[in-house]
Amino acid sequence: MRPILELEPASARALLGVVFDVDDTLTRAGRVEEAAYAALWRLRESGLALLAVTGRPLGFAELMARMWPIDVAVGENGAGYVRVTEHGLQTGFYADESTRAAHASLLARVRDRVSRDAPFARATDDSWARRCDATWDVGERLQLPAAQIASLRQLIEAEGARCVISSVHAHAMAGNYDKATGAVQAGREALGHDLDRGRERWLFVGDSGNDAPAFAHFPLSAAVANVSHGQGFAEIAASLLQLRN
Repeated sequence: MRPILELEPASARALLGVVFDVDDTLTRAGRVEEAAYAALWRLRESGLALLAVTGRPLGFAELMARMWPIDVAVGENGAGYVRVTEHGLQTGFYADESTRAAHASLLARVRDRVSRDAPFARATDDSWARRCDATWDVGERLQLPAAQIASLRQLIEAEGARCVISSVHAHAMAGNYDKATGAVQAGREALGHDLDRGRERWLFVGDSGNDAPAFAHFPLSAAVANVSHGQGFAEIAASLLQLRN
């Protein structure tokens, strides 16, 4: 890991946009920090496209897309995206409706298993806004010990679902998607950009385990330490704009 100011200015000027995580990257204790929100405006004003990729619900992603200075929001770790256009709301999902229905049945079985065998696990309070995954609180309102998080993962995977752990939630996911594939899909369908072949022209900013696929996908990535949160994102944005200028 190297300081972002060591990024070549030519690479910074060649960027088309910034892909970024939300929880503990823009936020502290669940709230977007003022410096981070202002940084989004500065990045947008510089001509960069902005793509939020979060483990938060697709219902929350719609609010982000409507109210933040961003181009598109990907929710539920890549399950789908939301974009606001002059013609109305544009949405997309990782799979067709029948596939998502089959996955919903699997997730229902996972919820039943966790409810029965892991009474310590509490569903996240944003579950009502979710479309494609199931989630439990591991570090937002509750602080589960590592052993209980490991037990929760085992139960989820025993039912045939995937499990991804973020800084705040444990996610049960049925589809073969992640933050990287979600960003690529949203970039192609909503923005007309190829974030696969042209991945070197996008900077990713994140902080936690569920960001690993995006860190691996984008050769230009910056990590926000969990002690700095949104202030760290603002510092990364300021350094990037300095390099571009």
